[in-house]
Parts: sequence; structure tokens; C-alpha cells
Amino acid sequence: MSLRPEKIDFLQTSDIVAQQLIGSFFSYRGVGGIIVETEAYDQTDPASHSFCGPTERNAIMFGPPEAIYVYRSYGIHWCFNFVCGEENHGSAVLIRAIEPTVGIDTMKERRNMSDIRLLCAGPGRVCQALGITHRENGLSLSSKECLFKAGTLPVNIVAGPRIGISKAVDVPWRFGLAGSRFLSRPFPKGSPVFKSGK
Repeated sequence: MSLRPEKIDFLQTSDIVAQQLIGSFFSYRGVGGIIVETEAYDQTDPASHSFCGPTERNAIMFGPPEAIYVYRSYGIHWCFNFVCGEENHGSAVLIRAIEPTVGIDTMKERRNMSDIRLLCAGPGRVCQALGITHRENGLSLSSKECLFKAGTLPVNIVAGPRIGISKAVDVPWRFGLAGSRFLSRPFPKGSPVFKSGK
């Protein structure tokens, strides 16, 4: 069985990083788990916050890779991304779902629910469960509050269209761990599945 790289190169394009993040571990202040669903966004992509260039809101996307970019969705939910690509380019990967493995009791308290499958099934739920808000905007993955470990074993990845966008809706830049119970929602029937690490 071939192994995946022990470290993810966040200078790569967002669609590649989004795939490599599947099966990786992330926690914030001791709360987190296995990343099972991501979406890629790039400055060349009309659905991306960075498409029209730098603004006060999206400035972190144009900063150094491995930074956390946090934004408010629909004025209600916080969502967070990992910045990737060359600095000043403007690309990032949205973390859509996590399989909880550490700090589960804290997640249940924050989310006011006991169903482990729904604790981090969706980007807003992930932020609420992990306690990530705009205060974490710009925080580096190498900071003491964060723990990130790249997945090393090959996993089956399913790909499909991204969710909740009105532009570039057919771009298949949503990636998930095939067969995971912790996805935000199922992928369309017949979505392509491929193995990482090969």
C-alpha cells in the first residue's frame, strides 16, 4: 500500500490541497477530528470570495498559505478555510465536515446536541463545534492552538459540485471521504470516486 506525503504542500492549487486534506486531522484547542469534506476556491473561480480581488473581508485569502480564513455566511454562521497557493494569489479550501474524534463532549455542549454525526456535518457546525469565530481569522496552522496532521494512508475520495453557490455550479471541487457517515450531505449518485496517495 502506497503512503501519502507526510506533509501537505499548501503552495499547491486549492483543488489539489482540498483532496489531500481528506483523511487529515485538525483540532483547535484540543477539539476536532478527521477532515471528511472540503471545497476548493480560487481567484480565477467566479464562486470564490477572491474573484474580484483583495478586500477587507477576504484579505487573509491573499496572505501566506496555512493561514485560517474565517467568514460569516448569510450573516449567521462562521465558516473557516485553509489558505493555499502562492501569497497574493487568493485561494483557499473550505472545511465542510469533520468526523469528531477529540473533545467530543465539548462539541456536544457547544452544539447542544448528542448526535455525533451532526456535530460537524456542515461548515457552520464545524466552526460552532470547534469554537472558531472571526477572532481566529488569520491564525496560522502552525500556531500552538492548532494541531494539524496530514493523512498518510490512501483513502477513497468522492468528487462533485460545490454547495450553496450560484456561479461555477458545475465545477466538481467538492471532495469527500467516500462512505463517511459524517458528510454535510450525500454526493449525487454516480459521482466519481478515486483513491488518494496513488
